[in-house]
Amino acid sequence: MLLTILYLIGITAEAMTGALAAGKRHMDWFGVMLVASATAIGGGTVRDILLGHYPLGWVENPHYLAITCLAGLLTTLIAPQVVRFHKVFVLLDSLGLIVFSIIGCRVAMDMGLSPLICLVAAVVTGVFGGLLRDLICRRPPMVLHKELYASVAFLAGGMYYILMFVAVPELIATVATLVLGFVIRMAAVQFGWRLPVFRLEDTETVAAKATESQG
Repeated sequence: MLLTILYLIGITAEAMTGALAAGKRHMDWFGVMLVASATAIGGGTVRDILLGHYPLGWVENPHYLAITCLAGLLTTLIAPQVVRFHKVFVLLDSLGLIVFSIIGCRVAMDMGLSPLICLVAAVVTGVFGGLLRDLICRRPPMVLHKELYASVAFLAGGMYYILMFVAVPELIATVATLVLGFVIRMAAVQFGWRLPVFRLEDTETVAAKATESQG
């Protein structure tokens, strides 16, 4: 029940952030609903397709799709207010990331898959909605450039798996993972924690900079 409530809050918040991204690209209402839904339930959809877990979550529960579409359309009407409360959506996005990661790990565990695949399922569920949003909106995927994000999904999935493996009651495992994952994510936002960045410039860029320095 706890995860279901948090999941509904999470997909609503994610759908609204997706709608804002669509608005910045001047999309029509159909585009808004598409991006909103892809952002909110895209990660779970990709996970289910990769794992062969059918029916898809939103096919089995069509009200999830309805909620994301309505949240997207609502955002078009109250966009200024949504933007004003940006910090609230950062909190909800962080909470949603952990919830999606736990759900992804749980689905893979229920299918009897290996620990590594359970962690992959957690990451895919947590981050692929944002990846789809950014790809549709033709912008660099934020989850691969911003503060710790995919890494937090991996850690949350790993913590949940370990707690369940050692037979910790599911409610306690869920709450503990939510709290620790949320704290890590918010600390990453507050202090700008990032993984090491790999930078490689092509030869033309290097040559151009060398020419400018000589000039």
